[in-house]
Amino acid sequence: MVKANDNYLKLPGSYLFSTIGKKVREYSEAHPEAKIIRLGIGDVTQPLAPAIIDALHKAVDEMGVRETFKGYAPDLGYEFLRNTIAENDYRSRGCDISADEIFVSDGAKSDCANIQEIFSLDNKIAVCDPVYPVYVDSNVMAGRCGDYDAASGVWSNVIYMPCTAENGFAPEFPGETPDLIYLCFPNNPTGSAITKPQLQEWVDYANKVGAIILYDAAYEAYISEENIPHSIFECEGARTCAIEFRSFSKNAGFTGVRLGFTVIPKELKAGDVQLHPLWARRHGTKYNGAPYIIQRAGEAVYSEEGRKQLKAQVAYYMDNARYIYNGLKEAGYTVSGGVNAPYIWLKAPNNMTSWEFFDHLLEKVNVVGTPGSGFGPSGETYFRLTAFGTKEATVEAVDRIKKM
Repeated sequence: MVKANDNYLKLPGSYLFSTIGKKVREYSEAHPEAKIIRLGIGDVTQPLAPAIIDALHKAVDEMGVRETFKGYAPDLGYEFLRNTIAENDYRSRGCDISADEIFVSDGAKSDCANIQEIFSLDNKIAVCDPVYPVYVDSNVMAGRCGDYDAASGVWSNVIYMPCTAENGFAPEFPGETPDLIYLCFPNNPTGSAITKPQLQEWVDYANKVGAIILYDAAYEAYISEENIPHSIFECEGARTCAIEFRSFSKNAGFTGVRLGFTVIPKELKAGDVQLHPLWARRHGTKYNGAPYIIQRAGEAVYSEEGRKQLKAQVAYYMDNARYIYNGLKEAGYTVSGGVNAPYIWLKAPNNMTSWEFFDHLLEKVNVVGTPGSGFGPSGETYFRLTAFGTKEATVEAVDRIKKM
């Protein structure tokens, strides 16, 4: 008899944002007159920049001509894009990363979920708490997380590193030694960031204990402060202990276009095993590559015009973030984030749970956010708002909240 993968049955409920979507749909059906403003899911609202559209059109035209038509993409991605990434994201910042250490994909979410496949199930993961749900859920699906305790919201075989107001929403070294350490900075969901010396401490720690850091840098384009690293490879020794994930979704609006990449240095090993060829084998076996037209669009992100246009787009979202932060603070909320990331992390008022505050906002002012408990036990009583809405919707949402 065919059997299902029991690990999937351990997952509590549905994916966080699927649950939010279901609740909003049900409310909309019951209240069709409600004008709902969604500041929950981190989806962009601004159109693709003109430089990117131009590159897409040109690439589409090439696909209609025999001499310039492209079929399957190279396993690692087209060389023109990998060279551009290596030069602009890494070498320009003093990072020793070569083009053949870059694996182009359809987004950081997929890579963050799939990377665990090249590691043994015996490895123990450590995650920030609160945390982007994909890190934990993908390891649950693989059978690495043990059993779930619904009362505490924790998995028995996961090391949680609480990120609270008391420690500036930055993790501290765990008491138990992990094998794989998931870090995301600027952080989703808290919007916090850590300095280069702080990140260097994590690199030194990982090299000392023999752990590997899985570093999600999806929001590096939103860094505004000095001494906040854009890449873990700015730190000495990172090539022997780190893998980095990057996304075009938030810096260039590719949430619906899909493009990202993962960097695995050739020195990186698990014991005596080099990890670069393992990921290359996995990548080549299970993935046929991002489309040529999308990779050309990615290349345009680094053009002079592309940089200028996307800088303005990032500024647009960060103006939203400042409006949310300042407006909620004026209204008496305890807020953080919004400086180096497009997320605002706030404390739910009146001792509400995060889901109680979700329902309160939806019902009272028709504004949707994300309950902090969906990101882990330390997220309870907190709430995330995203700055990716339109300016008009953002202003209206904050004004509605302030009038509650």
